[in-house]
Amino acid sequence: MSDASHLTRRGFLRGAASLSGTIAATALTPGAAKAVTRLGDDGLYTQDWYLDSFLDLSEDLSAATSKGRHFALQWSQRGCVYCKTLHTVYFADPALVDPIRAAFDIVHLDLFGAREVTAFDGARLTEKAFGQRERIRATPTFQFFALDGGTAKEVARLPGLLPQTEFAAMFRYVAQGAYKDATFDAFLARQDRT
Repeated sequence: MSDASHLTRRGFLRGAASLSGTIAATALTPGAAKAVTRLGDDGLYTQDWYLDSFLDLSEDLSAATSKGRHFALQWSQRGCVYCKTLHTVYFADPALVDPIRAAFDIVHLDLFGAREVTAFDGARLTEKAFGQRERIRATPTFQFFALDGGTAKEVARLPGLLPQTEFAAMFRYVAQGAYKDATFDAFLARQDRT
């Protein structure tokens, strides 16, 4: 049996992304790559650095964890002015977006979407049904997940769009694992004192 028979979907995508990244890198001038905001045919704003996913969330979380990265879902909906601000203003600021890009794998979901998602418990649902089950009420919403004893656990949630300072602090809160011993409000209060 050849090694090609052991190719996974994620491995295939990683290889394709690597090849396209190599091609793109040769076309760019030296320096840091800039995030590119895209407006899709579905009317949703997204980032070119978001995870290209088969929407098997357990697989995505495991892959992120194995690479030492954090994992989040970002929920959007068509016509959401705050989603547009997130992608065209917040993520246009390298000081804000670069640390997030460096530490997080993010999967983008449509609150009213019809794509099939395989949830952490193995249930297969449309994005819309999954969003209802997860009680997503506002967009953009970020859900942050980590493995706890091999089981996916939501460790933080950011419903809506906070001011940029607090928005960036939420990502630091998760990246530093501060959710293990403090609420986000307590974490923010400590940040204000330092």
